[in-house]
Amino acid sequence: MEELPDIAAVASLLSSPVRASMAWALIDGSKRPAGELAACADVSAQAASRHLALMLEGGLLEVQSNGRAREYRIANSEVACMIESMAALAAELAADRSLLARLPRKNSAQFRQARTCYDHFAGRFGVDLLQGILSAGWLECKDKESEFQLTTIGTEGFTEFGLDLSHARTQCRVFARPCSDITESAPHLGGALAASFLDVCVNRGLVLRSRHSRTVSITPAGWDAFRRAGLFPRL
Repeated sequence: MEELPDIAAVASLLSSPVRASMAWALIDGSKRPAGELAACADVSAQAASRHLALMLEGGLLEVQSNGRAREYRIANSEVACMIESMAALAAELAADRSLLARLPRKNSAQFRQARTCYDHFAGRFGVDLLQGILSAGWLECKDKESEFQLTTIGTEGFTEFGLDLSHARTQCRVFARPCSDITESAPHLGGALAASFLDVCVNRGLVLRSRHSRTVSITPAGWDAFRRAGLFPRL
């Protein structure tokens, strides 16, 4: 019999509301000191230190020294995708999508519309982008749960858009797969390909990141580039 991966050990790391709150505060890819994470979880510095140590030991987080300060962040994109997927499932099981109620009202609409999920697009824009990529025939899949396969048309399309596909394929992660979206009922694109796509969009000035949140804004040049690539043909 094949040995079962220690799913329980991983799940236990997020079974504490304190640890879940601190991990969620880092889902945007930011680095934060222990004191800030303690405030996010509403616990003492001593308690936060214990919880952070557990997540470090379990591989969910990593820490970097910045002078005397120590800053924590999510260990890698696979951990981030797991956390986002668990949050999406939790909201779905709650039936009322209650996680959205925790968002600041002034940001909730923009958060739903376009944001990042660690290092790739999410929200309504991310979902529509994936549908555009699939409709254009750049990626294909056999079922909703499988990884996406790059097509010949997709190789040409992504390359013309500016992506270095050979570099994306060398990353130690899944190349392209569906990723659960916490505010939508459909997935967005995750994996190395999605991260590369976001980087190209930012570098080309097609999207602008917010300095204070996970939200992004699509520039006029961005909408034009997506339309010309055939990813949003109705624009």
